Amino acid sequence: MKSGADTDMKSSSLSETVVIVIQALLLAVVVRIFLFQPFNIPSGSMIPTLLVGDYLFVSKFSYGYSKHSFPWSLGPFDGRIFSSEPKVGDVVVFKLPKDNETDYIKRLVGMPGDKIQTVNGVLYINDKPVQRRRIGDFPLNEGTNREERVVQYEETLPNGVTYNTLDLEANGRGDNRGPFVVPEGHYFMMGDNRDNSTDSRFLGDVGYVPHENLIGRARVVFFSIGEDASLFRPWEWPMEIRWSRLFSSIR
Repeated sequence: MKSGADTDMKSSSLSETVVIVIQALLLAVVVRIFLFQPFNIPSGSMIPTLLVGDYLFVSKFSYGYSKHSFPWSLGPFDGRIFSSEPKVGDVVVFKLPKDNETDYIKRLVGMPGDKIQTVNGVLYINDKPVQRRRIGDFPLNEGTNREERVVQYEETLPNGVTYNTLDLEANGRGDNRGPFVVPEGHYFMMGDNRDNSTDSRFLGDVGYVPHENLIGRARVVFFSIGEDASLFRPWEWPMEIRWSRLFSSIR
């Protein structure tokens, strides 16, 4: 026969467990809202910088906080608090302006007041071509069994930020766009996979991104797995993990 003391001990242990679980969940929510949010890459628009199957941490404090910093954009205020200006070259997660719900990730290439244009695939900022040089071709396999090698450039923005871009085809749909003048309080975003990115060059699809829509800056790839593998099938990981990408910084 169980004593009352045993029952009280089990009840107390259960209560402590519930409290610990609740505290852990609250801590996770606080970290996600104010510090770091995990984000996974579902498309190839940022290849070669980010690959399908990359999992990364986005720093929420980089640009301050808006209602979109909260789950389901349920923040209790408009505008931004503790606001900081992003920099040209940052890889940014933001809410798609046309629905304020879908998360996008692109590279910021235009600040408020900048004139942005692409001419024959070359990015121009304020009528000056961004410096770029041809480097080794990139091995690309997007949903096919055949690997292709595509043209790759190293671009250097006026502030010295350097990254690589892909040129999948001559005279692609985004190769000759603009000019665009970025409105006050907005930013111009482009994908590094220039011919496979729906971004600010297409005003009806993405267009200029309001400051309020910025979620955070992509900082580090903490996990990466082949696009045909699954995070929920860990027995595949030894063969599918891209070990060289783990904990790599994003630039």
